Amino acid sequence: MADEPQDQETSEEQQDEQPQDVAPQDEGSQDAGPVGAGDPPPPAVAEASSETVPPTPPPASEAAEADAGSSEAAAAAEGAEGSEPADESAESPAAEQEEAEPEPEPEPAAKEEKKKDVIPGADLEPIAVEPEERPLSAEERARKEAEEEERREREAALAATAEEQEPAASRAPAKIEGDSRYLATGKRKHAIARVTLLSGSGAFVINGRPIEEFFPRPLHQTTARQPLASTGYEGSVDVRVRVHGGGISGQAGAVRHGIARALTEVDPELRGELKRRGFLTRDARAKERRKAGLKKARKRPQFSKR
Repeated sequence: MADEPQDQETSEEQQDEQPQDVAPQDEGSQDAGPVGAGDPPPPAVAEASSETVPPTPPPASEAAEADAGSSEAAAAAEGAEGSEPADESAESPAAEQEEAEPEPEPEPAAKEEKKKDVIPGADLEPIAVEPEERPLSAEERARKEAEEEERREREAALAATAEEQEPAASRAPAKIEGDSRYLATGKRKHAIARVTLLSGSGAFVINGRPIEEFFPRPLHQTTARQPLASTGYEGSVDVRVRVHGGGISGQAGAVRHGIARALTEVDPELRGELKRRGFLTRDARAKERRKAGLKKARKRPQFSKR
């Protein structure tokens, strides 16, 4: 009774070993088929045989046949690999034509940099679009005309008051002898006027143009002529002026200041009267500069508490 279990175990082990020994031979025989001397096994079979590990070494004759079959399979695989490029080249003539065509040469880097530096549209001329003027309504037109008329009346009134402010000096003006010239410089704001007085009939030229053309407004004409009118030299001397800088109002003040200084050179006794009228005083008033944080010199932005 004690020997029966051992016999059963040995019989089971023998049965287990027999299928393992037989299975690789059956698989190899089914996959490879009859192995001949000149027929090499396909590569798939060679790979399968290399991957499977037989549990027991085969006999010597079978090992020699397997070595010969593996060498023939390797030679066949090398031949297949060598023939693949030829097949590909034969099957793809279009690819050869594409490779044969010369590739376009890349542009130099300098041209690319120049293209990058150039701003697109820099060579185009800008088109000046003039804003369309909105037609004024009847009320706006009437208001504008009324403002212009008021301004003209105000200027005429100022000119009349300047002329009638004080009568001219009672003493006779001095005469300028021959070709003598009297030079003086007048200033007002940013305007500088260089005045020359000559003996003549009362011509008044500013920058090569008559005073009526250079100063179209009567107020500025009267301002420039005030020293001559107050001293009685208006029709007895010629005035030539070169003025630059500033605006029209500042230039008129500079011309008046320069003429008053030149008259003191002609007749020193006129200094007291010209000084009393304020023509010799350099008007230092100027536009106040703008401050940081303000809109103008003193105008502040609107304050909002909330």
